Amino acid sequence: MRCLLACFLLIGFVSCKSEGPVKPRSFSKVKIETLLQDSSLDVRAIEINEGRVVVATSKGAIYQNVGFGSEFDFGRYWEITEDSLMDNNFRALAFQGDYTYTLSIGNPAKLFKGGALTYFETHPKAFYDSMDFWNDSEGIAIGDPTDDCMSIIITRDGGETWKKILCDDLPKTKDGEAAFAASDTNISIIGDHTWVATGGKASRILYSADKGTTWEVYETPIIQGKVTTGIYSIDFYNEKNGFAIGGDYTKPNDTINNKIRTIDGGKTWQVVANGKGPGYRSCVQYIPNSEGKELVAIGFKGIDYSNDAGDSWRHLSNEGFYSIRFLNDSVAYAAGKGRVSKLTFRE
Repeated sequence: MRCLLACFLLIGFVSCKSEGPVKPRSFSKVKIETLLQDSSLDVRAIEINEGRVVVATSKGAIYQNVGFGSEFDFGRYWEITEDSLMDNNFRALAFQGDYTYTLSIGNPAKLFKGGALTYFETHPKAFYDSMDFWNDSEGIAIGDPTDDCMSIIITRDGGETWKKILCDDLPKTKDGEAAFAASDTNISIIGDHTWVATGGKASRILYSADKGTTWEVYETPIIQGKVTTGIYSIDFYNEKNGFAIGGDYTKPNDTINNKIRTIDGGKTWQVVANGKGPGYRSCVQYIPNSEGKELVAIGFKGIDYSNDAGDSWRHLSNEGFYSIRFLNDSVAYAAGKGRVSKLTFRE
């Protein structure tokens, strides 16, 4: 009996030892399937929620995809009338509850809930960049300064009304500080926590721990100093771990100081992969269920992937997009100039 038990223990030991440590997943390719293609399309706003992909275009058109098939339906969320939405340049989109929210850039700024205008702002400097929601009732949109602070509007009643936060209640902007309407990813939300990325001559993080009631501001080491530099996209995996990317879109191959990471909730940031990996990118997203290790960054220069929290990167494709959202840990939908596509990442 003792001999038999010893044999079992030996077999178990050898079996466990032979398995070795689990290697991290590593994508080496991406399959791109074009779902919607039109040379006149310009799409920087895309969301996935409740079994639908929704995109908003620079010409005011709204498309949705139900059930993740290959056909996009035009205007399914509301009836497009001749004088309603088609004269708007949408760069920000949210799909929350039963409604799609769209926000136009420029003056006047117009925010729609399911096609109904619920916010209107006239100012020569009005320019809204991004929008997101904490829940079905509470949401936030951010834009360039019209005074001496970033423009931040908040709804607490499901988008029926929006209120602009007074500059007295926000951090003051620095000279030349604004934001980029490049991918609708200037805002990242985890629970009640909210991070807003600014860019331009100053590129910082505005942080709120209470759904936009109070705000702090944190400095970043990302490249800045010109109107075309700074953070273009930010994403948080949890309350502590976040990543931001950008650079200078006029020098898209430059890889110095354009990728930064935080492990303390945005209070401090460190440059990673300096001089390596992707140059300018307009959007970065954590891959779901990756323990904060896997990231995908996209821009008009292509698609890049990291499986070590941004320390190193693999270039997967030269195909250009502006913005991306993940359905699960291997499938995403991306939008850009002239198309919306399904991306399947593979090892």
